[in-house]
Amino acid sequence: MDKIKIVQHSGILSCIGNTPLIPLNRVFCDSKVQLYGKLEMFNPGGSIKDRTAFNILKNAMDKGIVSDNTTIIESTSGNMGIGLARICHYFGLRLILVTDPHINTLTVNILKAFEAEIITVDKHDGNGGYLKTRLGKVQELLQEIPNSFWPDQYHNMDNPSAHEQTFLEILNSLRKEPDYIFVSTSTCGTLRGLGDAILKHNALTKIIAVDAVGSVIFGDKPNKRIIPGMGASHPSNFLNLEQVEDVIMISDRESVEGCHHLLKTESILAGGSSGAVVKAIEKKLLDIPDNSSVVAIFADNGERYLNTIYSEYWVNQQFNSLEK
Repeated sequence: MDKIKIVQHSGILSCIGNTPLIPLNRVFCDSKVQLYGKLEMFNPGGSIKDRTAFNILKNAMDKGIVSDNTTIIESTSGNMGIGLARICHYFGLRLILVTDPHINTLTVNILKAFEAEIITVDKHDGNGGYLKTRLGKVQELLQEIPNSFWPDQYHNMDNPSAHEQTFLEILNSLRKEPDYIFVSTSTCGTLRGLGDAILKHNALTKIIAVDAVGSVIFGDKPNKRIIPGMGASHPSNFLNLEQVEDVIMISDRESVEGCHHLLKTESILAGGSSGAVVKAIEKKLLDIPDNSSVVAIFADNGERYLNTIYSEYWVNQQFNSLEK
């Protein structure tokens, strides 16, 4: 059993983080706020979850918890799985991912390309999702497989600590603290990391949390959700309500509308949670003072959603069409 030596600044791992922050001048062209998009799709795995996956595994390797023959087992709806898959493949680690029917076909194919083993659960957990069912299966596997490690993105504080760096990158890019950051929620790791960094730097930045209708994170009634990667059927272990200025609930339909509007106006092909962030900003705009700086966290790219969010056939099936 050999300890794995981590060198972040070599190979593909050197591409994690330091994603672009760009001005968005077209999405709300009549607004007087200074809007920016943090493009997390520029991480090698196409999402912000690369940061989470690397930080958790790096710290586990540094502590000797994960060695060269450890099996990694995690629950995922997609992006965290891809982040883990690339890193585990790079280090030659076995990876088992427990997912559910919400995962899309392209994501599954990417995971298989990186030799991840996939187990799909199909039993609802009673709260509008599959999270509890997935976690139950993870626990079974941990008991069955010796020398196995659960990254536990839902409780491991190495998840939010990864996103303190995200805030530092925003500060460096803007050369000032933003007035607002809009961030979608799932594990709330990104939200918590941003909040912790704001506190450490005595910043006055206000966090606007964007959650899915039917998600229980902020106490909404559990209900079926079809957009992966946003919302949860289980309360967040990371959520600190004192760090949240406001919460805006966005429906699946609104998320898709936001994606199409972002594509139409800015030529940015982003995932469902990014569309939710766009719609949340739209709802909040009248409450934001002119000339305020607003950062939108765009968590992933939209290529994996070409058969759903960006498919006219799928949209018509789900919503009968979108508002033009």
